[in-house]
Amino acid sequence: MSGRGVVITGGTSGVGLATAQRLATDGATRIALVGRSVERGEKACAAVRAAHPECDVHFVAGDANDAGQAVAAATAARDLLGDVDVLVNSTTAFYVPRLLRDTPVEEIAAMLTDQALAPLHMCRAVLPWMADRRSGSIVNVASDAAKVPTPGETVIGAAMAAIVTFTRTLAVEAKRDGITVNAVTPSLIEGTLTGDRALAGGFSRKLFEKARTQAHLGPTEVGDLAELIAFLVGPGAAKITGQVISVNGGISVA
Repeated sequence: MSGRGVVITGGTSGVGLATAQRLATDGATRIALVGRSVERGEKACAAVRAAHPECDVHFVAGDANDAGQAVAAATAARDLLGDVDVLVNSTTAFYVPRLLRDTPVEEIAAMLTDQALAPLHMCRAVLPWMADRRSGSIVNVASDAAKVPTPGETVIGAAMAAIVTFTRTLAVEAKRDGITVNAVTPSLIEGTLTGDRALAGGFSRKLFEKARTQAHLGPTEVGDLAELIAFLVGPGAAKITGQVISVNGGISVA
């Protein structure tokens, strides 16, 4: 990873922050974390620097669900790093699984766009730069809800499926420019804000507690995702593109 510019959306916590730490361990010294909270962003940068003093890590404020902010954040990151060689999109939307009949109809549009748009915007922003240099690696974090029909995840499953199909199609478009595009799809991730909300109570808790019992290899943690992402953006995965890989401890094998 030495010398490569890394941009991570949703990089201020959870999978994004774990990935920043993992890539810094692999030698990445130029990292930009994109997020909405300045406070979380500054804390995340401080955490990376504390573990890796040689890493030049920056926080870039922006909501990647907004097209203008996404382009501005990508441009600012490029200005700070010099180039964007790696893009990891790990943004998450605030949601708790609910049956469709219990989901207010006026909330559906926001549930879709708040989850699906950020990766599309960020990929579009960095793609021409990568194409000009004929190299680049992109990883989008989605969810097994894209592949396994699960009660309570009708809307979020649709959003995740959009990310997955987008990833596969972009991989076909971008391969001629030397760019790899892959996705990782966890189920429940232990120790994250989204995971904590899902286990807070009600229908959602019942759903994911049942899923936990099927994770015979152990519940997924942020480090598990970070390890896979580090591989996918590294030299060992130079010929892997258009793949969607589940990391769920054996909950499903789809």
